[in-house]
Amino acid sequence: MDNLLAAWREFLKGKRKKRDVQEFERNLMSNIVSLHTDLVRKAYVHGGYREFRINDPKARDIHKASVRDRLLHHAVYRILYPVFDRSFIADSFSCREGKGTHKAIKRFGSFAFKISKNHTRTLWILKCDIRKFFASIDHQRLTNILEERIPNQNILWLLSVIIKSFQINGQAKGLPLGNLTSQLLVNIYMNEFDQFVKHQLKVKAYIRYADDFVLFSSDKRELEKMLVYIETFLRDNLSLTLHPKKVSIRTLASGVDFLGWVHFPDHRVLRTTSRRRMFRRLKKTAYRRDSVGSYIGLLGYGNSQKLKKEINIASEQMSKRNGLGTR
Repeated sequence: MDNLLAAWREFLKGKRKKRDVQEFERNLMSNIVSLHTDLVRKAYVHGGYREFRINDPKARDIHKASVRDRLLHHAVYRILYPVFDRSFIADSFSCREGKGTHKAIKRFGSFAFKISKNHTRTLWILKCDIRKFFASIDHQRLTNILEERIPNQNILWLLSVIIKSFQINGQAKGLPLGNLTSQLLVNIYMNEFDQFVKHQLKVKAYIRYADDFVLFSSDKRELEKMLVYIETFLRDNLSLTLHPKKVSIRTLASGVDFLGWVHFPDHRVLRTTSRRRMFRRLKKTAYRRDSVGSYIGLLGYGNSQKLKKEINIASEQMSKRNGLGTR
């Protein structure tokens, strides 16, 4: 009960005005007691999902569970996350406290500097992307991994209920992008690959962010050999395949696209598609001050003086057009 109440307080942040949340809160204690009772009796049944699509930047299908189920996801996450997070490698950056894209980009620069001997040697980078990542997670393989890590049968039962609540075309695979638990479960799943890269392939310079990952080397042939082992491990152990159009081995000097930026030895520039998306979003908000400030802060992670100037000019023009002066 204590965990469910604490999970509710965390879940509620930023959602108080949502109608479904307000409806659940009207009978909060009754709803939480009912959920707790179902869990104790192992009578809990996960409900269905409401599906909708977003473009961020590519089309993604989001599956949203009920408030009751999302509360449970928070309760599960807040207990299991700190346990599993300790077992993850340092260079896994997605959906982890104290990590994120900015830390991953900084680590990219650190590895590039180190492996290239202060940019005095040619640096090769293998970049890969997993095809249909969330939709390809195999339920049975995920369950097997969890059974190896978790001795408590009650927890395994509950995780099984959550995992089985979502299927793709009737097949036992896939995790919904809308679930908080999905973020943890995919990291647990991909930790198998992280450990393989670090301890069997013995790659020191490796970064993964969700389904995107890069390996650094001064030897192109070494990366070509690694790629064969990587494809085999992902296929045979995790039922995953690399996106054929998003695998590349190229020098840093030629520019490597990773996490929205194109990286070079002495600078990085915003990816063209990211730039276009940024201006579309700013236009939708009429260059609102907080939006402008947010993107100016983002651009601080690269060489983007020209872009900052463009944003400021567009913002001033929008303000004059609306007769608002400085916004």
